[in-house]
Amino acid sequence: MGGPVGRSSTPGERTRSRVRGADRLGRDESPHEGGGPGDDDAGPGGREASGDGRRAANDRRGHKAGARGRSSRRAPKSAKRRVLRWSASVLSVLILATGATGYLYYEHLNGNIKKEDLTLGDKQMADHKANAAGQTPLNILLIGSDARDSKANQKLGGAKETFGAAPLADVQMLLHISADRSNLSVISMPRDTMLKMPKCTAPDGEVFPASTVDVQTNQSLGRGGPGCTVATWYELTGIRIDHFMMIDFAGVVSMADAIGGVPVCVDANINSRGRDGKGSGLKLEKGTTSVKGEQALQWLRTRYGFEDNTDLGRAKAQHQYMNSMVRELRKGTKLTDPAKLMNLAEAATEALTVDKGLDTVKKLYDLAEEFKKVPTKRITMSTMPNVYGTGTNNGRVYPKAGDAEQLFRMVRDDIPLDGKASKRKKPEATKDPSAPVGEIAVAVRNGTATDALGPASGRASGVADQLKDAGFAKTTVDPGDVTGAARTAILYPSADLEGDAQAVAKALGVPLSQVKKSTDVSGISLAVGADWREDGTYPVSKGKEKTPESAGALNGDDEKACMKVNPNYTW
Repeated sequence: MGGPVGRSSTPGERTRSRVRGADRLGRDESPHEGGGPGDDDAGPGGREASGDGRRAANDRRGHKAGARGRSSRRAPKSAKRRVLRWSASVLSVLILATGATGYLYYEHLNGNIKKEDLTLGDKQMADHKANAAGQTPLNILLIGSDARDSKANQKLGGAKETFGAAPLADVQMLLHISADRSNLSVISMPRDTMLKMPKCTAPDGEVFPASTVDVQTNQSLGRGGPGCTVATWYELTGIRIDHFMMIDFAGVVSMADAIGGVPVCVDANINSRGRDGKGSGLKLEKGTTSVKGEQALQWLRTRYGFEDNTDLGRAKAQHQYMNSMVRELRKGTKLTDPAKLMNLAEAATEALTVDKGLDTVKKLYDLAEEFKKVPTKRITMSTMPNVYGTGTNNGRVYPKAGDAEQLFRMVRDDIPLDGKASKRKKPEATKDPSAPVGEIAVAVRNGTATDALGPASGRASGVADQLKDAGFAKTTVDPGDVTGAARTAILYPSADLEGDAQAVAKALGVPLSQVKKSTDVSGISLAVGADWREDGTYPVSKGKEKTPESAGALNGDDEKACMKVNPNYTW
């Protein structure tokens, strides 16, 4: 990542050092009001370790991720110039056309990119269901690491006790591109969300057992790397993750400078610096301001000064910034200084860690091309619906029962969060006939438990009785497995049982999209999920699915969006 700021001898090196130094300005304080020690601006306080009584590195830096896509158009020939393009659609991800000379330089940039395993969990992620045209969606998890593992990073703030400690995933955003590429949905998960961690096995063989108590989600990164963050998302949401990009603020800052700034809005004068020293230092006048450089970093990490001074307000500010950045990029902004572009390419590739399926500039460019197909008016930003915890977890948040699952289900089923009709057709019934219902064996288990609630009593036996009433005489109840399932699912192990599984779904009114092939079962298994905690028929939503209001959806074309300033941080 280079040496200390100010020691570079070339323009590219000077830029890289400056950008890396600026990155650490992007760290912020503890998650929510009352979140405890760990504030960068409040002096020493350190990370908290979960489970064993030490507070687990919860509360600092809103290390916002801007991801970067890059690539080449075609293989260069000896005397020809290779053009590498940074595509502009992964929101704050690097996105413009950039020029660089020569195949060797292209390979150099490829060498800058760090690669890690996609998932470190022990559960195989379910495959996507293709739409009628054979298209499948794409899900990319953006991760912002708070690692303080260099002198340049450490010099710019934070308690010394945190230097060299395990990194935290302080920004987590899932980007979902619809199968038909007509719309894009984003779900931000607050960094202080409390949940159960899955078992993760690090690349070096170290095993991190599944947690038995609630753990703050940003700790997942310290359990072997970004692959554990991916596994944690899958455990909670059931959403297949195709790729991840782990980044820092450096690319966002460079991009904001390169395009001349990103317009943001506040509804009052803001000064994010309280008497106790807490705050990012952001100072803006009421109205719209174009921010870049350090000021862009301050905007992205500001918590004290927006809304209720929590990470939830910060997430909204980050959404506003990202939408505005995409709009600016799509206005046709061009980068014309080759030296500046090379510096940008260097800084971005050195800051990026991806899964092994995105290990070249070409692959990143191809991914960015998929993002470019989505118009800004079909981009929807949202935050996972949540509720505050109590007791020792006061100030932390939990997924909001019902609303959070609804949001996850819409993404799983490729339903647009903007409420507009999708071109996707409903899954079709298999042409293979089912066996007579009396001969179909079904094992039913109670998976209604959530992070906040235990399993609803008697749900497996209740649903089993419904099946028996429908003629499924070989239905049994699995009394042992009460592992939580966000939504009801019917799993089958092989194609010859797909018709039987669909017959079970039809008898209960469960959508065919929730019938999945899985190697985790040996026969037809029905998991009664948290979406069916009450007695009665399966609660299929009527009419058009709607994004819960608690998700705080923001449309990519909303140029009137303006952050509400906390009255205690005005001037």
